[in-house]
Amino acid sequence: MPSADPIGEVARQFALNVEAAIGESSVRAAARDVGVDHATIGALIAGKSWPDLTTIAKLERGFGVNLWPGLPDVPE
Repeated sequence: MPSADPIGEVARQFALNVEAAIGESSVRAAARDVGVDHATIGALIAGKSWPDLTTIAKLERGFGVNLWPGLPDVPE
């Protein structure tokens, strides 16, 4: 469900993008492949933590896709 808070929506979209990048793989296998701890990925997906820039870079390079959603649509 989309968040009314633009910052919350960025976090939600990022988590969804990470889940999509993992695909059918397990979180542990994906974490091993991209060089990020599986607990970190699990916390991101669950919305329990924000990634730092190093983690974002490792995830994007490891998965070979852009994960950061950019600017959400902000209601006027």
